[in-house]
Amino acid sequence: MKKLIWIIAVIAGMIPTGLFAQKYCYVDTEYILENITEYKAAQQQLDQLSINWQKEIETKYAFIDKLYKDFQAEQILLTDEMKRKRENEIVTKEKEVKDFQKQKFGFEGELFKKKQELVKPIQDKIFNAIKKMATDQSYAVVFDKSSDLIMLYANPKYDKSDDILNALGYKVGDKGTGGGAGSKPGGTTGGSNTSPKTNPPANSTPASDQDSNIRPK
Repeated sequence: MKKLIWIIAVIAGMIPTGLFAQKYCYVDTEYILENITEYKAAQQQLDQLSINWQKEIETKYAFIDKLYKDFQAEQILLTDEMKRKRENEIVTKEKEVKDFQKQKFGFEGELFKKKQELVKPIQDKIFNAIKKMATDQSYAVVFDKSSDLIMLYANPKYDKSDDILNALGYKVGDKGTGGGAGSKPGGTTGGSNTSPKTNPPANSTPASDQDSNIRPK
């Protein structure tokens, strides 16, 4: 999953020139997600789907390759009509596998929709928790440390990531040592590393990354 790019501005009679007179803080959404077991489970499920579909695609391409090699070896013995039939079969099979790739990994394909189904509800919960914290504690701006926003220095006392995890009901991990990921009380504590990102095959159409942004519903 790509890094979440996220700046939440809660405006309460604020004008742009008065930004530095307002309260501000930051969160680390990557750290927050690492400490949410449901997110890790969702990533594992997406990874497994991607692996299974990629294997199926590779099997289809291997079959097409065999058809082509057989045709190359046998074409000298074939009539023109038989050649056309074999060529059309290869072309049809290639179109079928490309359509399958697009269906699984293309824009708004099955992988994209599955990400929306599994990950977006978690992102919405985080967004709502941060929005509530910002409103309740009168923060004008909440920055995301894990986004592409350049933060040359960030004082840890302004980091509210653990507060968000606590508000969501998760135990807090050890940020200083990269310790274990958090879990809800009574739940299973996971590891500190996120699951590998779900990537489509190299020859497939990449899924849109629009779902990587946290947005309000």
